Amino acid sequence: MSNGEDRIEDEVRPTGRFRIYLGSAAGVGKTVAMIDEGVRRARRGRDVVIGFVESHGREYTAERAGELEIVPRKKVQYRGVELEEMDLEAVIRRKPEVALIDELAHTNVPGSGPHEKRWQDVLEIIEADIAVVTTVNIQHLESIADAVEKITGVRVAERVPDWVVRSADQVELIDSSPEQLRRRMIHGNIYPREKVPAALSGFFRTENLAALRELALRFVADETEEEIQQYLSTHHGVSWDTTERILVAVSGAPTVAPVVRRAARLAARIKGDLLALHVVDERTSPQDVARLRQLVDDVGGRWDEVVADDPATAIVDYARRHAVTQIVLGASRRSRWEEMSRGSLARKLLRAAAEAGIDVHVIAREAEERTKNGRSRNGRAKNGQAGGDAPDAGDAWQAGDG
Repeated sequence: MSNGEDRIEDEVRPTGRFRIYLGSAAGVGKTVAMIDEGVRRARRGRDVVIGFVESHGREYTAERAGELEIVPRKKVQYRGVELEEMDLEAVIRRKPEVALIDELAHTNVPGSGPHEKRWQDVLEIIEADIAVVTTVNIQHLESIADAVEKITGVRVAERVPDWVVRSADQVELIDSSPEQLRRRMIHGNIYPREKVPAALSGFFRTENLAALRELALRFVADETEEEIQQYLSTHHGVSWDTTERILVAVSGAPTVAPVVRRAARLAARIKGDLLALHVVDERTSPQDVARLRQLVDDVGGRWDEVVADDPATAIVDYARRHAVTQIVLGASRRSRWEEMSRGSLARKLLRAAAEAGIDVHVIAREAEERTKNGRSRNGRAKNGQAGGDAPDAGDAWQAGDG
């Protein structure tokens, strides 16, 4: 490499130790992009190995992967079937400079290693001073998963905490138009041909793919804006400090989780901090509280609790003390009689927040029950059964996204 090339390389931002190829859906080309990067690095003299790549029977993907050293997979017996997983210990023992690890959201086969999720394996590999290049689809982000369920009617079983994806040194979008994806599906480049008709009429409908693409584009745009702000602050002394703080009021109801995710998306969109306040209620089980605390942590929020007889006043008082600018809560599911006799939390909170100059968002909650035939209120079947095979609609160890 010449001196001029050296200077150019010094000026280009390094890839860092953690790089993610993000896609809107299966088949956009994330895995191929990851492998191509690995091949380029290897040809420049870097020590690159494949920790785990899932080709899903795609010949081109398998052919490209064949140019790189592959760390042998671990074979695991599960329910009478032999399955293969990434061998975490073998990757760390091999100690390459760079490891390519597909499908960040993957759930590991029980008993295959120390971690339940592949993203936990990735973090341990990075901690061992090995750079990781990986892939993930937008629907797997914890704060976005419920929005995807509304759009597609498919439950997203495998999820990655937002903070894991946002901690990456670089997130690169692998984009594809809905029409191009559907053509690739028809040509058998995503799923086996026998599954194509069901997929095209289900998860891979044009409107679904367009919505997923918009979610991915927005996420990457938000990340880019944050990088620009950081650059201006570091190099030009221009400070764009976060001025917005979002507070989500949390109860133990099972329908609160979508409200938390909606608040997280709002906070991410406006570059605000996310706080979650649980007004302690003896009727809420410790298991429900633990589940919600974990969700708040996964979407990058901070959890607090308060004991109070008047939840509305307690929430607004907390908001005042912590300079909260917007409050998010779920719509009440009390009966009309309960609203008349005990009063509405939303109404009380709206009055108190208005006096404090704090905006309030009241979010419609998800239905707590499904009809007996397994269909949601919008007529779609649960788990994608009416719409054909979709990523993660089935067994976590059989579904893949590529």
